[in-house]
Amino acid sequence: MANYHYDEGGSMAAYFLITILVLVLTPMTLSSTGKKPSTKPTNGCQCKPCVEQRARIAKREKGSVFMPNLSRRSYFLIVGWSLLAFLCYKVAGVVVENKVYNPFEILDISASATEKEIKSHYKKLSRVYHPDKVKPTVNQTIEAIQDRFVQITKAYKALTDETIRKNWELYGNPDGRQEMSMGIALPKWIVESQNNIWVLGFYGIVFGGALPALVGRWWFGNRQKTKDGVNAKSAAVFFKGLKEESAMEEVVGTLGKAYQYELSDAGIKRSDVGIDRLESEIEKRAGTKWSEIRKVAKDADEKLHVKRRRALVLIYAHLLRIEVSDVKLQKEQTEILLQVPLLLNAFLNVAISRNWLLPTLAIMRLHAFLTQALPPIENERLQLTQLPSIQKTDVESLADAKTLTDVAEVLESKKDERASDVKKALDKWGATEIVDAAFKVIGERGVTPSSIVFLVVKLRLNRPGKKTQRKELSVDETKKAIKYNDELDDKFLTSRNEIEELEDEQNVAIGAHAPYWPGERKPSWWVVLADDKLNRIVVPPFKVTDVPYANPDAEHDRDYRSYKIQFQAPQNTGMFTWRIYLVSDTFVGEEVTKDIVLKIEEPTAAEQPDEDDISDPDEDTLAGQMAAMRGGKVKKHTEQEEDDDESSTDDDQDDDNSSSDSDSD
Repeated sequence: MANYHYDEGGSMAAYFLITILVLVLTPMTLSSTGKKPSTKPTNGCQCKPCVEQRARIAKREKGSVFMPNLSRRSYFLIVGWSLLAFLCYKVAGVVVENKVYNPFEILDISASATEKEIKSHYKKLSRVYHPDKVKPTVNQTIEAIQDRFVQITKAYKALTDETIRKNWELYGNPDGRQEMSMGIALPKWIVESQNNIWVLGFYGIVFGGALPALVGRWWFGNRQKTKDGVNAKSAAVFFKGLKEESAMEEVVGTLGKAYQYELSDAGIKRSDVGIDRLESEIEKRAGTKWSEIRKVAKDADEKLHVKRRRALVLIYAHLLRIEVSDVKLQKEQTEILLQVPLLLNAFLNVAISRNWLLPTLAIMRLHAFLTQALPPIENERLQLTQLPSIQKTDVESLADAKTLTDVAEVLESKKDERASDVKKALDKWGATEIVDAAFKVIGERGVTPSSIVFLVVKLRLNRPGKKTQRKELSVDETKKAIKYNDELDDKFLTSRNEIEELEDEQNVAIGAHAPYWPGERKPSWWVVLADDKLNRIVVPPFKVTDVPYANPDAEHDRDYRSYKIQFQAPQNTGMFTWRIYLVSDTFVGEEVTKDIVLKIEEPTAAEQPDEDDISDPDEDTLAGQMAAMRGGKVKKHTEQEEDDDESSTDDDQDDDNSSSDSDSD
C-alpha cells in the first residue's frame, strides 16, 4: 500500500517549479533573442537635424541606467530566470534520502568479495564502530553511533543470512516488502489546519476575483476596440463627423474629437497653464483656421472637452513648430503624435468605406503635414520649409528659389552653411514618378464586363537636382530590353505577390528626411484609383513602400518596381476615364497624378457560342421530329447543304469507278 506524505523540506515543490519555469522561459527567451528583421531605417537622412532627432529618439527608447525602457516580456524573463537560479541553488544542497539499499556500499567492501572476506571485514568494523568501543563527541550522539552499527550489522546479515539476503534481492530491502512512499510536491504548511483560512482566502482571491477580472478585462477590452486598434467610440466619432466634402480643417477637428476616448484620465487637468500658453500662441499664428478647428471639435452643446482641447493644442503646436518647454507636455505630445497614424488609418478606412474621394485625400495628406511639422496651408512656397534649418522667415529672403533644388543652389551661391544639410536632405527625398500604369487581364488582350482586372503601376524615385542620363540603346538592345521586361511583367502578373521582387534591395527608399517627427520614419505612398467627376473611389487605396531610386545603369533600364491590385471590372461596356493619385505620407507637395482610361468591350463573336445552334435539334433526327410535332423549333437543312451532300455522293461514286478501273488494269 502506498504511503503519501507532503513535501516537508520543499525540495519536490522546487523541482516542480523548476520544470515549469524551464518549459516556459526557454522558448520565450529563444524567440526574444532570435534575429528579427529590423524595422528601423538603416540609411536615413544624414542632415544635422535628422541625426540629432534620431539621437533623441534612441535616448528616449533606451531609457536611463536606472530606468531602462523594458517591455513586460523582458521584465517577466528577468524575474523568471532569477527565480529559476534561486530554486536551482536551493535544490543543489538537498540530501537525497531515497537511495537504493546496497550492503556492499555500507560495509565499504567489493561486490566480488567472498563470504570469508565479508566475515573478516565485519569483525574489523565491529571492533571499530561497536557502541562500547566508540566514545561520543560534540558532533556525534549515542543514537547516531548505535544507528551506524545497526546498519553495518544489517548489511552483514543481508550478505550472509540466506533469508535476509533473499529479501534484499527480491524487495531491495533486508526487512522484506516495504510500503511505497510517494511525496506530493506541496509544502506541509499549506495543508496544516492553522493555515486553512489563509490558503482558502488565497484561492478565493485568485480564482474568484483575479481570474474573472482578467478574463473580463480581456473580453470587454477587445469589444471596446475595433479591428483597427482604436476605441469603438472613436470610430463612431469618425463615422459621424465625416462628410462627403470634408476639408482639412474638418479632418483635424474630428481627429481631435477621438482623443476624448483615447487619452487616459490620469493627470488631466481642466486648467493647465502650459496648455493655455500654447493655445494663445496658436491663435496668434493660425488665426481663423484654429477657430474653425475648435468649432468642429466641440460637442452639440458648444463645449470643448478638456481631453479634446489638450490633444488638439499639442498637435497644432507641433504643426506650427511651437517649442514646448514643459518636460511633461513634451512627453505627452510625443505619445499623442505617435498615436496619430493609428487613428488616421482608422479614419481613412471610414472614408474608404463610403468611397468619398475628397476626405480620403485630405486624411492621406495630413500624414505628410504631421511628419514635416507643417500646417495645412495653401501657400506652396511654405513647402520649402521642409528642408533642414529653413524657416518661414527664410522663405521671404529666398524669393528667387521656387523649387527645393533652387534653395540648395541659392544657399550654395551665398556660401551658406545650410547648403550642405539641404543637399543631404534632397539625397533622401522622394520625388515619385509613375513610369507606367495599365489595366491587365491574365490571358486576355482586352477587358470584358465583370472580368478580374489588375491595375499594374510601375514606380521609381528621382532625387531632386540630379538628372538621370540614360544611354542610347541599339535596335537589337531595345528588342532584348522589351522582351526581357515583358517576360518579367508577365511573371509578376501571374504571381501571387502584390509587390514585385527586386534583386537589389539596397537602392530602395528606407530612411526619410523627417527632423520633427518623434519616431523613425520610412516613406510610403498611397495609390488611389478614383473618378474625379463623381468624387468617388473606384478601387480601395493600397499602400506601397520600398520604391527604388532611378538608376541609369540598371539592366535593360528596369530601375522601377511594379505594384498591382485586383478588382472586378464594371458590368457595362464603354470607356471609363479615371485618375491615379500617388499620395506621399512623408513629403508635402510630392503628389503625382495620372489619367488612365479603362475600355470595356464585349467578347468577340468567335468567342460567343450560337445559342440557336446549341438549343435547336436537326429536323432529320428523332429529337427534331418530336420537337416539330410539339410545335417547337428545329434546325432545317438548306439547299446548299443538300447540294453539298449530292456533290459528296458524286465524288464518292467517281472514286469507286476509278478504283474499279484500276483493279481491271
